[in-house]
Amino acid sequence: MRPRWLLIPVLLSLAGIAAGMAWVDWSKGGAGSGLYSREWQPDPVQAYWDPDRFYQPGQAIEGVYPADECIACHEALTPGIVADWRDSRHSKPAKRAPVACPDCHGADHQKLRMPTPEVCAACHGVQHEAFQSEKHYGFPSHALAMERATDSKHFVDKPKAETTACVQCHSVATKCDSCHTRHRFDAAEARRAEACTTCHSGPPHPDDETYFASAHGKRYLADAQKTDWSKPLRKGNYLTPTCAYCHMRNGQHVVADKSIWQFGLRQINPRNAENTVKRERWIEVCSDCHEREFSREKLAEMDRERARAWQGLNRTERLLRELRGEKALYPAAGERPPYPSDWMDRMFPKERIGFFEGQASSFYNVSPIERDYFEMWYFANLGAYKAAAHGAPELVQEGHAALAQAEKSIAAQAGQLRDMARVARPDPKALWLGGEYTEHNREHN
Repeated sequence: MRPRWLLIPVLLSLAGIAAGMAWVDWSKGGAGSGLYSREWQPDPVQAYWDPDRFYQPGQAIEGVYPADECIACHEALTPGIVADWRDSRHSKPAKRAPVACPDCHGADHQKLRMPTPEVCAACHGVQHEAFQSEKHYGFPSHALAMERATDSKHFVDKPKAETTACVQCHSVATKCDSCHTRHRFDAAEARRAEACTTCHSGPPHPDDETYFASAHGKRYLADAQKTDWSKPLRKGNYLTPTCAYCHMRNGQHVVADKSIWQFGLRQINPRNAENTVKRERWIEVCSDCHEREFSREKLAEMDRERARAWQGLNRTERLLRELRGEKALYPAAGERPPYPSDWMDRMFPKERIGFFEGQASSFYNVSPIERDYFEMWYFANLGAYKAAAHGAPELVQEGHAALAQAEKSIAAQAGQLRDMARVARPDPKALWLGGEYTEHNREHN
């Protein structure tokens, strides 16, 4: 007979699971959304970015209205919206009645809705199912973009303007008009590079910069105005490769399936079975326009670029781990404010160094040298990788120059921290009183 005390860890585990589930349920009950919903307030515009959570119809107008009355009223109030709708396929489908205002928004003016992907799925089921299937691949994923933002503890610790900017693009998970602008919802519009670069730009994801610096982007700028964007995304229809042509082959709505960027970020392109399939898929896409051997060599060039980038990243990460072991990081984890609602961080403060320890989640509540390493990894490294992937050699060199400069700067800071660790260190609280990481930001988020 087993001793009864063996039941104790089982019961404690069950209690812990129940408590964790209760905390998650409680944490999502605030004004915002996600795990930290009690720590931030949505802006009114977010009603359109995340309508399931935040949209409330106006109560000034009562009644149930047919489509013609909606159109008649909105031609005076919002003529641009009506003009876009009249120019769309919704207003004049080939084999059915027009898709009009009540079909997407409802007819009762006090129960109006902003269309979500689920609403669009009533007619576009195949596309919606493909889009949602991105969740199976984990992040990065358009379908997981919103919860990826709002479930990150650094999200609620940023200035209000920054969180708003984050959600604007991450709302691609909750509305189809991120790519197909409302009310035209034009596939041709979504096939152009501008539809993607609206969000895919800037240091964390410099797709805009690297694509337009490449031969592909220059060809696009030269040929865009004479290209028939109404044609499906199939081989032979386009002479200019675009984001959609390469990442959404044949018009599929699963971007994560064909993209191989993740293996280039985390690893030096290992030749495991999964990545072998992805690599061959990459070569197949490129071979629409290039010889297969040319495509294969370009991929090998990217392998070499990645190996070179990771050498510097690994050296720098080892240095930061050494500093942590010497207790030379300043301010140390226990000397700086914890993230809001993060009881684990309060009880067990720890410097998280490198991608796999959670560096990508540590935007503000880190020491200056950790922040510099984060920017080295996430900005300079990612810039070099994206440039190699998109075929912009000048920006590859710029990225590696930035990596080398960051490594040199961090090494110099490490020497200063080691010197500081040998003497009495100043009170670190002053570092947090006037910068971006302040109580002011928390109060106004």
